[in-house]
Amino acid sequence: MRSARSDDAPVDEGDQEKPDALALPAHVAGSGTLDRLVETARDYAKRATSENTLRAYAKDWAHFSRWCRMKGTEPLPPSPEMIGLYLVDLAAPTGNASALSVSTIDRRLSGLTWNYTQRGFTLDRKNRHIATVLAGIRRKHARPPVQKEAILRDDILAMVATLPFDLRGLRDRAILLLGYAGGLRRSEIVSLDVHKDDTLESGGWTEIMDGKDGGGALLTLNAKTGWREVEIGRGSSDQTCPVHALEQWLHFAKIDFGPVFVRTSRDGKKALEARLNDKHVARLIKQAVLKAGIRPELPEKERLALFSGHSLRAGLASSAEVDERYVQKHLGHASAEMTRRYQRRRDRFRVNLTKAAGL
Repeated sequence: MRSARSDDAPVDEGDQEKPDALALPAHVAGSGTLDRLVETARDYAKRATSENTLRAYAKDWAHFSRWCRMKGTEPLPPSPEMIGLYLVDLAAPTGNASALSVSTIDRRLSGLTWNYTQRGFTLDRKNRHIATVLAGIRRKHARPPVQKEAILRDDILAMVATLPFDLRGLRDRAILLLGYAGGLRRSEIVSLDVHKDDTLESGGWTEIMDGKDGGGALLTLNAKTGWREVEIGRGSSDQTCPVHALEQWLHFAKIDFGPVFVRTSRDGKKALEARLNDKHVARLIKQAVLKAGIRPELPEKERLALFSGHSLRAGLASSAEVDERYVQKHLGHASAEMTRRYQRRRDRFRVNLTKAAGL
């Protein structure tokens, strides 16, 4: 049963042009068994790419299709010459449009490549009309990556303190503390289920365990780099303990099956059935940053731009005073170098090769 629209209802993005679905070859007659296999294949194909990426790729295709029609051409079949001009228009647009960053342009091209593949075409990114233009754009417009601000220990405590103690507040407190202590991506937070295989769209599950050191929560995640386990120990007090916050939310929301984090009613007193959207995590972080008065010397717009869902992940990497390899394992990074990118406050010159070399 559907309840009334909640505080976390998603925005309607409108209809998007869909690629051709997987189907049987034209010369093969359909049957009950083959039709079921086709449906299963379509389901697997949908799961090959994350929901967020699919939405982004759909928007990329819609934007490119509109651009083509405004130029008096069609997006199909792929034309390397027109795609090269499209990239130029993204980097140095005419009129009042804003230029896109190099990373966004590269992502747009990846979106077009994916869309063409789904429609049975091949887009050669190495074609000179595309590759040389993109290389020139990178050379002229590339900038160092802009990192989001890390949420440090005192910040997260101040943010949690701004939340009320109604059901919505319990949920948001569990999201912030669990996301921070687990170094989780926002998609990983909202994709959690209570148990394994509770829902088809599950991205992992939770298990609260006892132990001689107080126990904690074991999260099994199907993350970007594959399956991994994240151990979240209990905190020093109930007020700041992510495991206690999770237990409180599940208990008072009466959740024992399905998604861990769901939407709430408008009054914040009733848990609904629908899984929370990952955009809520980003909004929650920005709102809590403002309420907690973090970086008060900056205008509100700049403060909001500094923080995102990744701020929780960077905060743990920057605050945890443990050996770097443990942080790397916790975050699921393949290399120590990637972990160091998240450490905003590390001692960069602790290992001094200049002195070690005798200078």
